[in-house]
Amino acid sequence: MLFCLVCTDKPDALDLRLANRDAHLKYWKETGRLKIAGPFTNDDQSVMNGSLIVIEAADKAEAETLAASDPYKTAGLFQSTEIRAWKWVLGAPE
Repeated sequence: MLFCLVCTDKPDALDLRLANRDAHLKYWKETGRLKIAGPFTNDDQSVMNGSLIVIEAADKAEAETLAASDPYKTAGLFQSTEIRAWKWVLGAPE
């Protein structure tokens, strides 16, 4: 089952994001659960200010457990994290 993690950074947290970025990228690659991901940005894409992460998990409880261990989350970067079940229809690999 797929889940979207929609994460919003705390205001003025770019330095915290950058300090934990390598660990965040490594964590999600090593979970083997990542489908697609990338940062939200301001309108001219000069500042990252959140994350969209699509993962595969058995259920929402597992998705929550995975999200809770994200280095961005443990570093206190996120102001909020929404986890929603998602069905990939258009553009999904066949």
